[in-house]
Formats: sequence, C-alpha cells, structure tokens
Amino acid sequence: MSGGSSHATDPVLFFATPEEWEKWLEDHHADATGIWLKLARKSVAGPDGVDYRGALESALCFGWIDGQKRKLDEQHWLQRFTPRRSTSRWSQVNREKAVRLIEEGRMRPAGLREVERARADGRWAAAYAGPRAATVPDDLRAALDAEPAAAAFFTTLDSRNRYSVLHRIEEAKKPETRAARIAKFVAMLAEGKKLHP
Repeated sequence: MSGGSSHATDPVLFFATPEEWEKWLEDHHADATGIWLKLARKSVAGPDGVDYRGALESALCFGWIDGQKRKLDEQHWLQRFTPRRSTSRWSQVNREKAVRLIEEGRMRPAGLREVERARADGRWAAAYAGPRAATVPDDLRAALDAEPAAAAFFTTLDSRNRYSVLHRIEEAKKPETRAARIAKFVAMLAEGKKLHP
C-alpha cells in the first residue's frame, strides 16, 4: 500500500492486491472517514492493483460505498470510497451485489448492518435504477414534449449528463421539489445547457 493526499482531506491509497484492500477495510472501516483509491485504467497492460468492480464489492462487504471519481494521470484514476451514511440510498445494482455477497458468505458484519438498516427504514425497497436501467419518467417526458428545444437538446446528452438529470429528479422526496427540478432542468436544456461539461 502507498499513500498520498488529494485536494480533499481524504488520503489517496494504492493497493497492489485485492487482499491488501480488504485488509485495510478490515482494519479501518469503522474509523476512517473515506479514501481516494488509486485504480489503473483499463488500457494499462498487466495487473496493476485492484480493479473497480472488486474494490466496490469489498467496500460493500464492510458497509462502504463508492462515490466521486477523478482523473489522476494517463494510467490511473481515483475512486472515492466512504462509509455508507445512514440516509444513503441504495442503487438496484448495489442491492443485487449485496445479496450475492451475502449468499457467497463474503459479507462482513459491518456490511450486513448496513443492509439490515436499509431494509428496516425502507431504503432497500426504494433502491434506484442505475444509469443503464434509468428511463425518462412520464412527468419529465411531458415537460420535454411541451418544450421542443429542451427535448431536442436532451437527446444529445451523453450518458453522464442524461443520468445526472434523471437521478436528481428521482432523488426528490416531495412532489413540489420534483416538479421544481423538472421545471429547472427543462429550462436549462432549452437554453442548450448541461450539468457537466
């Protein structure tokens, strides 16, 4: 393992093997506030540390979750991992991974606690669709249909921008918040603007 620091206060860590990452999680999952995990790009030849899929599965086992990602250099990128907050929603993809990890006997007590908390407070049942499964809800579709310029620009969005709009609308807890977000995004799209450059 090697360390460093990022623009935030969380350290940048690199692990040569998945076992090193799991050992770190075992030792620090309860006291660390988060890290930036250095991961090799797919284009880098040869084994170079932990891969994203494996890193995420290990994190879920210890009650942690992935967050932002950042470019580091031509060969590596950074993925932020933090302990799951008590209000953190589950994605359907991570919910399915957690079920599989439990069935395989890989889930640790800290991860099981997060699953049980989510089941108890309704977050488990309310898991959201990930980017690949996300669809345009009827209320957004109606608003886009009423504003052709917004609808046309929406069709040009890349997957990151499209999902950002859909996810932020789905995250709204109150109907009035949802309606306000839809109005805001439709106006933004009509002006040819997007959330991410």
